[in-house]
Amino acid sequence: MSDEKKKLSLIAFSGDFDKLTAVFTLASGAAAVGYEVNIFFTFWGLDAIKQKKGRSFVGGNLLTKIFGFMMGGLHVAPTSRFNFCGLGPRIFRKLMKKNNVATLEELVEASTALGVNLYACEMAMHVLGLKQSDFIHEVKDTLGVATFLEISEGGRTMFI
Repeated sequence: MSDEKKKLSLIAFSGDFDKLTAVFTLASGAAAVGYEVNIFFTFWGLDAIKQKKGRSFVGGNLLTKIFGFMMGGLHVAPTSRFNFCGLGPRIFRKLMKKNNVATLEELVEASTALGVNLYACEMAMHVLGLKQSDFIHEVKDTLGVATFLEISEGGRTMFI
């Protein structure tokens, strides 16, 4: 058996509630059993790690501020299907609590408590007019793709 630590790297491209739930379920589960876990948030996935919890005009210019407002943050993330004008995530949260399943917010909290490494994509940040200060303090660093690939080397990588 190898002495190397098992590693899981996730690329979070989507800002959808259900896809982010999958990202943080995998991350917290893998970290709980001893994996090194790295999450690379890019484009709409960056929404999950924003400091501001609701809709806000975050960005460098008018167009990026509109994108920032439309994305809205983790607490208003839409479901990828059956969003029902924002009702979908509320239904999911209610079902999760009813069935004693961790909510998206609880999964994010568990992931950070378990030492999951959160990284923001530098290129996507530039496109969307975001700065490091726009993100939660648990974001370890801003990286380019090449650096993330180096960090991910030797483990499994999943794109969600």
